[in-house]
Amino acid sequence: MRRWWLAAAVLLLPPGVAGAQTAAAPAITLSDAMQLAVQHYPTVRESQARAQAAAEGIGVAETAYLPKLDLMWQENRATHNNVFGLVLPQSVLPAISGPVLGTRSMDSVWGSAAGALLSWDAIDFGQRKAAVDVARAQSTQAIARHELTELDVAAAAADAFLSVLAADDGVRAAQANVDRLQVLVTSVRTLVANQLRPGVDESRANAEIAIARNQLAQAVQTAQLARATLGGLIGRPAETLDLAIGRLAGMPPSDAMPGVDAKAHPALRVSLAQIAVVEAREQVLDRAYRPRVMLQAALFGRGSGAEVPGQPSLGDGLWLQVPNWALGATVSFPALDLFPLRARKQVETQNLLAEKAHYDQTLTELTTQDARARAVLKAATDIAANTPIERQAAAEAETRARARYNSGLATITEVADATRVLAQAEADDAIARLGVWRALLAVAQVHGDLAPFVNRLIAP
Repeated sequence: MRRWWLAAAVLLLPPGVAGAQTAAAPAITLSDAMQLAVQHYPTVRESQARAQAAAEGIGVAETAYLPKLDLMWQENRATHNNVFGLVLPQSVLPAISGPVLGTRSMDSVWGSAAGALLSWDAIDFGQRKAAVDVARAQSTQAIARHELTELDVAAAAADAFLSVLAADDGVRAAQANVDRLQVLVTSVRTLVANQLRPGVDESRANAEIAIARNQLAQAVQTAQLARATLGGLIGRPAETLDLAIGRLAGMPPSDAMPGVDAKAHPALRVSLAQIAVVEAREQVLDRAYRPRVMLQAALFGRGSGAEVPGQPSLGDGLWLQVPNWALGATVSFPALDLFPLRARKQVETQNLLAEKAHYDQTLTELTTQDARARAVLKAATDIAANTPIERQAAAEAETRARARYNSGLATITEVADATRVLAQAEADDAIARLGVWRALLAVAQVHGDLAPFVNRLIAP
C-alpha cells in the first residue's frame, strides 16, 4: 500500500518535478553493480536456496535420533470365519485372530482396534551419525557452490561494467573521427568547388566519412548491447543505466596483486566438499553391516462382535473390549546384506577416486588460469603505457597530413590514412586503461577473492 501511494504521488507531480526526481537517481558504481548482481541475479538466489535446503537436511537427518510414536484406530464390519493353516507373508489377505469356528457364514460383526506403538533405536553403532555426517558434508558443498556462484556473478557484473565503459569510450572515439572527417569533407568540397583539387578527392572524402559513420553506428550498437548485458546481471534490464566511472578514469595502483592460496578458491572447496560427501557415504556403508537394537512399547486394545461357542459374549465390537500392553527389545542384523553393501562400497571407492581426480584437475586449471591472467595483466600494463605515445604521434601525423594537403603537398589518400590511424590510436588509448582493470579483475577472480580488486577502486 505504501508503494502504491508513492507511485501515485510521482504520477501526480508536475512533469518538471517528476523528471528532476528521475534525473536525480545516483549513478551506479562498479561496486554497486557487483552488489546488485549478487542480490538480484536468479542463479545466486537459486544457489542460496539450495544451500539453505542442504542445511535443513542436517536437521532432517538428526531427527533419526528421536523416538517414533505411531497411533492407530480402526473400525470394521466383517465376517468371522477362520481356518487353520499357514499363509506366506503378503499384503492382500487380512489376518483373522481367534480360534477356528468351523463356520462358513456370510454374517458380519463389528470389530474395533486401537493402539499406540513407541519405538526407539537405542543402539545403532554409528549408523545415524554417519547419515548426519553425509548431510553435513552436503551442506558444506552447497555453501561452497553458493560462494562460487556469487564469485562468478560478481565478476561477470564487474566485467560487464568495464565492457560498458570501454564501449562508451569506443563511441566517443568513433564520434570524434566522424567530426574530424566532417571538417575534412567540408574543406575538400570547398577546394574542389574552386577547382584546386580534383573531384575524386571529394568522392574519397565522402567514402571515408560514410565508413566512419558506419563504424560509429557499430560502436553505438556495441555500447547498447553491453548495457543490456549489464542490466540483465544487476536486475535492471529495461532501465537506462548511468555509470559512475570513479577511479576507473585513471590507471590502477602499480603495486602487485597480493598472493592468495589457490586452495582457498571456492571451486576447490566445492571439490573438497564433494570428496567429503563420498567419504561420508562410505562411512554409512561401513556402519550399515552392524546390528541395531530397538526398544518398543505398545498399548493396544481390541473389540469384536464374534462369539466363541461356549464362551460369554464381550459386546458388539464397536468399542474396545480387551486391553493389552507390551514392552520389548528387538535386535536386528542384516546378515545377507554383506554382498550388496560390499558392491556399493566398491562403487563409492571409484567415485572417491573420480572426485580426487576432479580436484587435481581443478587445481591445475586454476594454476594455469593464474599464470595466463598475470601474463595478460603485464601485457595490458605495457600497452596502457604505450598508447598515449601512440595517440600523440597519430594526432601530430594527422595534423601535418592535413596541413600538407591544404598546401597541395599531399594527396587525399595520405590524409585518410592518417585519420584512420588517429581514430585507431584514440580507440586503443581509450580501452587500454580499462584493459588493465579488466586484467586485474581476472587475476582476482582466479584467486577466488574479489576484495583486492574492489579495494583498488576505493583506495585513496
